[in-house]
Amino acid sequence: MALQLNSQPLPLHRKPLAALEDVCPLPHAPGAVSVVRRRVRAVLDEWRVCPKIFEDALLVVSELLTNAIVHALPPAELRLSWAGSDGRGTLRCEVTDAGPRLAPGQSPEGIDPDEHGRGMEIVKALATRHGIRVHPAGVTWWAELVAM
Repeated sequence: MALQLNSQPLPLHRKPLAALEDVCPLPHAPGAVSVVRRRVRAVLDEWRVCPKIFEDALLVVSELLTNAIVHALPPAELRLSWAGSDGRGTLRCEVTDAGPRLAPGQSPEGIDPDEHGRGMEIVKALATRHGIRVHPAGVTWWAELVAM
């Protein structure tokens, strides 16, 4: 199974459904976020994630992915995991990238500050828990949404 972006397949590395984990590479290309978001919608449907967090999860994933495309070096990867049953549980969303594209304090050229910069605030507002992990391979931004 593969995602399509500009007629090129994106490989998916899927564990068996029992593991309830999905990993997807994120191409640094226009339209990548919407393609991956459609994949996430299908995965959340398949896992029967609680409707109470479904739309919030899609927004959190979109913000984390956009952050990686705008501010980080490729490659980037999305990892989703679901621990729960009957629609209740914890959804963990992680985006790992190769680290910052620019030095601290620099802004990407051509980015309107009035249209950007609120993504991580949205993640913080919607997530039950969130954080960042810096490691030798890059940076992982993560958020968890809990459905009771």
